[in-house]
Amino acid sequence: MFTLLRNAQLFSPEDLGVVDLLIVNDQIVKIGPSLEDGPHWMDVKEFDLESHVVIPALVDGHVHVTGGGGEAGLGSRIAPPSAAAYRAGGVGTLVGVLGTDDITRTPQSLVAWTRELQAQHLSAWCHTGGYHLPPVTLTGSAKSDIVWIDRMIGVGEVAISDHRSSQPTPQALRELAAEAHVAGLVTGKAGILHLHVGDGEAGLEPIRQAMTGSELPARVFNPTHLNRRKALMAEALDLAAQGCTIDFTAFPVDDEDDAYSAAEALSLFLEGGGNPSQVTISSDGGGCLPVFRDDGSVEYFDIGRADAMFETLRELVCSGMALTDALPPLTSNPAKLLRLSTGVVAEGTRADLLVLDNSAASGPALVFGMFAGRWFDSRGNEASPNRFTKDK
Repeated sequence: MFTLLRNAQLFSPEDLGVVDLLIVNDQIVKIGPSLEDGPHWMDVKEFDLESHVVIPALVDGHVHVTGGGGEAGLGSRIAPPSAAAYRAGGVGTLVGVLGTDDITRTPQSLVAWTRELQAQHLSAWCHTGGYHLPPVTLTGSAKSDIVWIDRMIGVGEVAISDHRSSQPTPQALRELAAEAHVAGLVTGKAGILHLHVGDGEAGLEPIRQAMTGSELPARVFNPTHLNRRKALMAEALDLAAQGCTIDFTAFPVDDEDDAYSAAEALSLFLEGGGNPSQVTISSDGGGCLPVFRDDGSVEYFDIGRADAMFETLRELVCSGMALTDALPPLTSNPAKLLRLSTGVVAEGTRADLLVLDNSAASGPALVFGMFAGRWFDSRGNEASPNRFTKDK
């Protein structure tokens, strides 16, 4: 199957100007201005994108593919998001995690759901373990899970600074990070320890203590939710300066909340001198976003949305940030951390890209998505972009 996209304003995420893209099956094989037509005997489907903006499909490093929740009883468990929901949110690559409930939700079901999403044209992966130590595993250890289970690439989300955690010691975190690191070396996978950071006053101190005296590379420690309390921003800048990649969550934030939106947090991080290559944004899609009473019970909860990252991109662009600055935390940065070849539009990579209308005052709008070389509309359903069809 040959597809030729003409006149795409391509952000790879670098601004490459107006170019053509030749796609064979699910791979991008050629990018350049005014590519030649193929021979007449080749069945090439051409689409003139009319200078619409094309960007990489988003890379979401933290989603609950089996659903989250359960802190208010089994009736509060959240259903798994559909593949269409991720596609409608512009997500082409995702990494599934277990949350608080790593008892009734299992790594077996996590792998099964991940494979189902992979079968539905998403680049889907997952981490072994959950909130608690010792981690729940398939093979008896986190290290062997990463080595032997094809979809598993790291460990997490392990909870720290949270009343729902197992209150892990720095030594326990250090040992688990070492397992992830060695498994990553053996397999070429990410080999990271993905850490849920709660509202506790300890903040990122458990990570600093785990890193102290350790020979492990800082990249192995990957904390998320660092915009949930404003006081975490200074700690996030410090940890990134030490070599960690830090992650902000695209959850809803009200004006009175002691939190930053992901867009605000990214802007503050960059303004504070943070390394732009060491910050990512994820959605927590399908996860529970609870607010707790003083006694630890749930007062109310929201639900993480699969389209939260795209909404963050829109917010960043509307605030005046250039696409070349807004895109990496949502695409190439998480892909690099996760050692995946997605998150960029380049020759030899999988054809995961988004076609945007960038002309509206309300910010970019998703017109069509291409995932593994197949077209999907803005609702995530498979559909041909007939409006761009060009007769060969």
